[in-house]
Amino acid sequence: MDSPCYIAALRILNFRFNSETELRRKLRRKQFEPADIDAAIERLAGEKWLDDVRFAGALVRTKANRRVGRRRILRELSAAGVEGELAARAVAENIDPEREKEALAALRDKKSTALVRRHGADYLTTPEGRNKLTVYLLNQGYDAALVYEALKEIRVVHHQPDS
Repeated sequence: MDSPCYIAALRILNFRFNSETELRRKLRRKQFEPADIDAAIERLAGEKWLDDVRFAGALVRTKANRRVGRRRILRELSAAGVEGELAARAVAENIDPEREKEALAALRDKKSTALVRRHGADYLTTPEGRNKLTVYLLNQGYDAALVYEALKEIRVVHHQPDS
């Protein structure tokens, strides 16, 4: 018969893939005994339900597809309890530098359009406008050098009102 801790862990994993650290945290919150948690974790890892390498790769791909930069992805992996070297390897293996540049350019263009629509056509030529765009892109987790390169290529899409 399966232990209540194991069943709870399966339910958690059925909802969303978790790192080992996240799963341990959630099971502790449910007040299971440490020995029961260890046994459940060991069994789940043996059954391939729990795998930090797979978790890290999946999280990196998902976040990169949502135009999140590698620095923010690394922070999120760290918060999930994925060890630094494993997180760095997952990012290196799952983020294509060209796709990252394309995602950054698309995000830059989208935010530029929104800023121009809100503040006027010349806003991105002002220090305030460029700073606002820069801070936004850096907060999305993109490297400062990439952001700098992307800002050199700003193409402002002017919003034309309907006639």
